[in-house]
Amino acid sequence: MIYPYKDVWPQIANTAYIADYVTITGDVTVGEETSIWFNTAIRGDVAPTYIGNRVSIQDNSVLHQSPNNPLIIEDDVTIGHMVILHSSIIRKNALIGMGSTILDKAEIGEDAFIGAGSLVPPGKVIPPRTLALGRPAKVVRELTEEDFKEMERIRQTYVEKGQYYKEITQKRE
Repeated sequence: MIYPYKDVWPQIANTAYIADYVTITGDVTVGEETSIWFNTAIRGDVAPTYIGNRVSIQDNSVLHQSPNNPLIIEDDVTIGHMVILHSSIIRKNALIGMGSTILDKAEIGEDAFIGAGSLVPPGKVIPPRTLALGRPAKVVRELTEEDFKEMERIRQTYVEKGQYYKEITQKRE
């Protein structure tokens, strides 16, 4: 379901795939070839949410903000199942593992990987090209070329799946 909030409607690219039972409200921008999967809620009713191109936001995730603190997700980001993002910045090519929570004014660096179940507390900065995990999340190592290949494989898989589901959904209508 797509709803306005105070006369502001979400702006969703034509090539984005929005699965059934997703709710998007208010000041939310969704980029090209982005996929937002089943039962995700994205509320743009406090501050803006910007979601770049080729982002996957997987099932049961929740995205929201605090006053005057937008949520920014740059291009080519993977957001795992059941992730909570709140007024944070997720830089290009990052991967947020399933069940993680990223809180206000935290910043996840370009090409960084947040391990499953992690908690990134308010204001924490995770450097580019690192693996961070835990509650609270701590950097445990630099990422390897193998890590980057796997992150790219996951990204590409979700772009392809999103476009596939978009195509079959349009045929159904």
